[in-house]
Amino acid sequence: MVASRPDVVIVGAGVVGIATACHLVEEGRRVLLIDRDAPARGASFGNAGGFAFSDVMPLASPGIMRKAPKWLLDPLGPLAIPPAYLPRIAPWLLRFWRASRPDRVRASMVAQAALMRLAREAMSDLVRRAALGGMVRSDGALELYESEAEWREALPGWEARAREGIAFEHLRGEAIAALQPGLAPVFPVATFVPGWQTVEDPHRFALALLAYAERLGAEVRHGCVAAITPRDDQVVIDIEGGETIEATHAVIAAGAWSRPLARGVGDRIPLETERGYNTTLPPAAFDLRRQLTFPGHGFVVTPIGGGVRVGGAVELGGLTRPPDFRRSAAMLAKAQRFLPGLRAEGGVRWMGFRPSLPDSLPAIGPSRRSPRIIHAFGHGHLGLTQSAATGRIVAALIAGRRPPLDIAPFSPQRF
Repeated sequence: MVASRPDVVIVGAGVVGIATACHLVEEGRRVLLIDRDAPARGASFGNAGGFAFSDVMPLASPGIMRKAPKWLLDPLGPLAIPPAYLPRIAPWLLRFWRASRPDRVRASMVAQAALMRLAREAMSDLVRRAALGGMVRSDGALELYESEAEWREALPGWEARAREGIAFEHLRGEAIAALQPGLAPVFPVATFVPGWQTVEDPHRFALALLAYAERLGAEVRHGCVAAITPRDDQVVIDIEGGETIEATHAVIAAGAWSRPLARGVGDRIPLETERGYNTTLPPAAFDLRRQLTFPGHGFVVTPIGGGVRVGGAVELGGLTRPPDFRRSAAMLAKAQRFLPGLRAEGGVRWMGFRPSLPDSLPAIGPSRRSPRIIHAFGHGHLGLTQSAATGRIVAALIAGRRPPLDIAPFSPQRF
């Protein structure tokens, strides 16, 4: 069976695919989104809801490499790799280690900062066009340090952000308490980032963007894409079950499930899966004024849907292992220690898959086999933040325009 021919098929209806659809339908293209699950049910469902435009430092860095051995000794700590998964992930870890060299960190940071400048502009414009400003909070964020030594270790990262024009302020004492009352008195220093924004709920925000795209003509359907094949002036998308769809272009934006599709069009991209955990507490759990980050423990506490979401950490364990919700419990226990008034009753636990590349940069650009197939995945923790920028880039590539920034650092072929 061959369905009617859309201009663009986007494989993946997470926030990156949805934002890309918004840009394409705004330009008058017929867009079909296909997802193996309901829209925005993957990483777009349970993330921390932050527009992290200041988060330009790559995960692969000398500082992380110094901390990693200690973290790995704690199976419920900020970074974990199940021993049975080590042989499979070893090549990715080698690339990650190479990406932590100072020259590569600097190059990744410069590229990430450029993408973040576009991300801020593109998201602001998309929120305005979709009339979603009421879903966005501009309260800033606090990064909290348990010692002077921990703060001093973070200073090179803040100096690098300052060189990219990112505003922040280091605070002490009463200035910290004024921004977030109720903290345990264990944080001598904090850094406030006034430009940080959050959405009231990332799932509802993604669905609101999708509703905007649908009003402009985008269509969504459920299906598992088995293969994508370029043929002359079209792309053929094979759906499990025997259906075939023809389109002018295809976009692979399937998040953590993108790797086999990319390989099928000739691109061996070292995509790995960061399994993130959280617990969402109901309203009245705590009077949380803004997102709080605890860098020494790898988790955040953020206001979500009137309640509180406690989540983060990194578990490199693939797509098939069952969740280990002891990680959610460990983060919640730490949050109660740092926020003594936090009420932990009635929490809902969640685990999701973040698509991660070794240098912390996404893969955005055409496939090796055909310019009609565009990759748009691998954003790690930053899918929501960079979704509108990715959509603007993909729309330019499909239209044959010059992209709004140099996309060479994000080339799917860079590995």
